[in-house]
Amino acid sequence: MSGPSRFATALLNETATAHLMADLALLIGPGDVITLSGDLGAGKTSAARAMIRYLASDDTIEVPSPTFTLAQHYDLPPCPLLHADLYRISGPDELEEIGLAPLPEDTLVLIEWPDRAAGGLPADRIDIAISHSPALGSAARAAEITGYGKAASQVSRLAALRQFLDDAGCLDAERRRMPGDASTRSYARIICSDGSFILMNAPRRPDGPAIHDGKSYSAAVHLAEDIKPFVAIARGLRDHGFSAPVIHHADLESGFLITEDFGSASFVEGTPPTPIVERYQTATDLLAALHCQTLPDTLPVAADIAYTIPVFDTEAMLVEVGLMLDWYLIDRGIEPSEDLRAEFMTIWRALLAKPSAASRTWVLRDFHSPNLIWLEQQRDIRKVGIIDFQDTVLGPAAYDLVSLLQDARVDVPESIELALLTRYVKARLESDARFDPAGFAELYAIMSAQRNTRLLGTFARLNRRDGKPHYLRHQPRIWTYLTRSLAHPALSAAQEWYQNHVPPPAG
Repeated sequence: MSGPSRFATALLNETATAHLMADLALLIGPGDVITLSGDLGAGKTSAARAMIRYLASDDTIEVPSPTFTLAQHYDLPPCPLLHADLYRISGPDELEEIGLAPLPEDTLVLIEWPDRAAGGLPADRIDIAISHSPALGSAARAAEITGYGKAASQVSRLAALRQFLDDAGCLDAERRRMPGDASTRSYARIICSDGSFILMNAPRRPDGPAIHDGKSYSAAVHLAEDIKPFVAIARGLRDHGFSAPVIHHADLESGFLITEDFGSASFVEGTPPTPIVERYQTATDLLAALHCQTLPDTLPVAADIAYTIPVFDTEAMLVEVGLMLDWYLIDRGIEPSEDLRAEFMTIWRALLAKPSAASRTWVLRDFHSPNLIWLEQQRDIRKVGIIDFQDTVLGPAAYDLVSLLQDARVDVPESIELALLTRYVKARLESDARFDPAGFAELYAIMSAQRNTRLLGTFARLNRRDGKPHYLRHQPRIWTYLTRSLAHPALSAAQEWYQNHVPPPAG
């Protein structure tokens, strides 16, 4: 194992401390341990308070010092957080008495006065040693950040992020937390003197071990493992007349971007959220326009770097539907036999022959409401701001229409789905009289079954592997969409198999 990683920085005031803690918050998560060292009055509690308020997206939340309570618990949007103060304990043997040994799992932990429990803290942790720095001003502090064990890489990344922001002229910008997604990416809105921008943290990381013919899951199904596809597709979309964010600053190797901020005007409204039909109509028109274009297979990333869009082939689609066997069925208490697996794959290989042979276009992959921003100031299909497309592949046009009209996170009534499907078909026919509505409807049903089968498995995996149980609430909706698609005559064999072997989601 490599040694600790460390860097030092000056904190001229509390705002600078808040910026440092916000940057660190972008890189950490449940299970991480942050210790805060320093003398009385050094600013340990102020640093902890800054991080808690950032994660809560609330600058007014009360964050008392836990000197007397020893520990304060917070249920924050990203994850639970424990803020502890060990000043009043005399040694590591007291940690168990106060509920800090072992530390709670799936919780972000901030600990002040860690030296009082030397030898009793996790080997993998980040320590922030804060000290007065009167030479820089009465309120100034110096911070030395050290990553031990597995946390060494996080501290190295924090140093790289701070350098990236400094090079972009944004080190002093205000940070505002943004919700993450199902990936390893994280985001912040940064407010500079010349406007608002989006900071994306996208570390290079394969999704899972090499178990698919020597490939990770992400490599097998052609998910982006670094930032280059995002840069390439963003430029490609803009070049072809669509609204994708302008990239203002990029570190391609580290995986940091500062992009245009499209705002937050959604495609849904109300509680629970429902589609804003006018906006869904425009998004449908966008897909029809995209699918009528001749699009390149290779796009530039930088002056000497090109990106070739991968093909969404049968093998990739089979790996995706395999999540049903590996995660969803097991989550429902079923261990599929080898014969059952073989039957499932035989049915799907036959079903996927038509999509694999269909003409190919850019499949943006997650073209649905969470990844679409309404741009009121734009015109026509440019009103649809697209913010998630790094997993783009070359595949059947029906896939993205399924993503939109069978939104994984929003109930789309069947009447709206059918009206928009008809709208799409009409637009395609107006552009190309040879367009085959019946053939497209079959492809739509197959890709719906494929996508929703994959999503049932994905959401089960997010729960069991990644500790994100909130995705399970979407499974009943996914099941409804899947049931719709399996009713198509072309999927009769699959429908029978699912009826015999796949139970509906719990709840």
